[in-house]
Amino acid sequence: MSLAPPLTPGADLPRRLPAAGWAVLDRAGLTRLAGIGCEPLQRWPALWNELPPDRYLRDGGAYRRRRHGSFVVQGAQVTPVPQRAHWQPLQYNALHGGIERWYEPLPAALVADPAWGALLTGLARAAEMLRGPARWFCEAHPFRIDTTGGIGRPTPEGAHRDGVDLVAVLLVARQGVKGGETRVFEADGPAGQRFTLAEPWNALLLDDARMIHETTPVQPLQPGRPGWRDTLVLTYRRGAFLGPDHA
Repeated sequence: MSLAPPLTPGADLPRRLPAAGWAVLDRAGLTRLAGIGCEPLQRWPALWNELPPDRYLRDGGAYRRRRHGSFVVQGAQVTPVPQRAHWQPLQYNALHGGIERWYEPLPAALVADPAWGALLTGLARAAEMLRGPARWFCEAHPFRIDTTGGIGRPTPEGAHRDGVDLVAVLLVARQGVKGGETRVFEADGPAGQRFTLAEPWNALLLDDARMIHETTPVQPLQPGRPGWRDTLVLTYRRGAFLGPDHA
């Protein structure tokens, strides 16, 4: 039986996120934070049908599709960055760290959507609840994890941190899958929580310095029938994007 996430009312986020190191918003809380309506969230999911395969999986799987984009966010200003490689050090990603991963860019129509910019600035405000005002280096990762091969792994690297300040995991859709339980642990303590993001645009927000996270594999709800789990992961880091100079 799946456990529902403990939702934080939007008005309580400035207290809950710094105190606990994590929080989960429902769609209403997310749209309130971003200052957008529900209409963009209803039209964006179709873009996940066009994600190209991830060519960098090192576990031999073919279950992940994704794109990647980078932005600098400061106040209400969102500046797209020319396409660049996604890079993580081995200490944060033992499976895929230490290599430059060049993914296809985000759809131009998404980047140009005013609601997209509002979403990025809204989540930057969540990062400021943890660290105060800053120039934020934001990376956007739309993912599809499918069960074509029988199983899909949202976090093949296992429980991990990302080397940033804020991680936001937004559930876009779940179709014909079981599993995909989210697990959140204190990096320096025994406490942990587990739950399943099941409703579209539930948003898990994490203080990456304090919390470790993972998502368990997904399997088809009905054998032989297609299934997938779509997410949008947004990370925010002060100072600079992670790159080989941070090895």
